[in-house]
Amino acid sequence: MTPLQAVFMGLLQGLTEFLPVSSSGHLAAAGHFFGIDGEANLAFTVAVHVATVLATLVVLWKEVAWILKGLFRREGGLNAERRYALAILVSMIPVGIVGVFFKDAVEGVFGAGLLPVGCCLLVTAALLAFSHFAKPRKKEGISLPDAFGIGVAQAVAVLPGISRSGATIATGLLLGNRKESLAQFSFLMVIPPILGEALLDIAKTLHGGAETTATAGIGTLPLVAGFATAFITGCLACKWMIALVRRGKLVWFALYCALFGALLIAASLA
Repeated sequence: MTPLQAVFMGLLQGLTEFLPVSSSGHLAAAGHFFGIDGEANLAFTVAVHVATVLATLVVLWKEVAWILKGLFRREGGLNAERRYALAILVSMIPVGIVGVFFKDAVEGVFGAGLLPVGCCLLVTAALLAFSHFAKPRKKEGISLPDAFGIGVAQAVAVLPGISRSGATIATGLLLGNRKESLAQFSFLMVIPPILGEALLDIAKTLHGGAETTATAGIGTLPLVAGFATAFITGCLACKWMIALVRRGKLVWFALYCALFGALLIAASLA
């Protein structure tokens, strides 16, 4: 991977992470056309996802601080902040199961070419289209059962082409939640698992002296260039993208995913 390719892919990650169009699907497609092997592409994808998660922390620091203050407040009981944190914790269970038991299978998909990415983009398009017709109910907040269901959607979205934000927001809408509350929850719930994976990777490296997942087959300069580009772009795009998702009609994103998915499928069969 060259530094210029890394900058382009970092820019792609920063712009698409906060839209329901699958940033991992775009990175997988770009990696295929650049001739980057599946393992290196997956490693780079993990690294730039960490960058956009850090951008989310920077942009949504008030919301994160609100949760942390509520967690350590002296008053007993389940206040609003602790309930929100518990919902995030419950949402992490499915992706944790996938990470422990199905990691190798998921990694194999990243090196399988454009066909699975295109098919997964069509699934994303279908989810977004169905959610367009969902009628939200007047729920006070995201319940624990709904958080688990949204977490299942996040676990499925580890596949390239399944949009994480699209799958989680669409699932929440189908469960009757409001888009306004789902957009913020969708971006906050990804912070613990992505950062957790990065910390585990660093811990394995310190313990065994092996090359990190983040640098395997990439090179330090491209990694730094891609990481920095994704972080800066993510900081600039995050709030605007969240507002766009809150106000916009997801059916337009469904149309984009369907067209892009069909294009990738056609390219894989050509």
